[in-house]
Amino acid sequence: MYMTIKETAELLSSSEHAVKKLIQQRRIRAVFDGEQYLINKEQFNTHMKQVENYKALVEEILNEPLPEDRDIKDED
Repeated sequence: MYMTIKETAELLSSSEHAVKKLIQQRRIRAVFDGEQYLINKEQFNTHMKQVENYKALVEEILNEPLPEDRDIKDED
């Protein structure tokens, strides 16, 4: 499945300018069809899995309960 630069920017939560720059740097593979660049979505599978794992880790940390208050007095 191919995506436009705009769709790729939305998928990566980035700007269209940043995606164009990555294409020029050959960090994103793209095909030019004479009018626009088309990007194969499959090349982002690993990236998207890593993002999902990171989001799950952050969610786990945020949902971790706070330790009980030991009622320690701060003595000056």
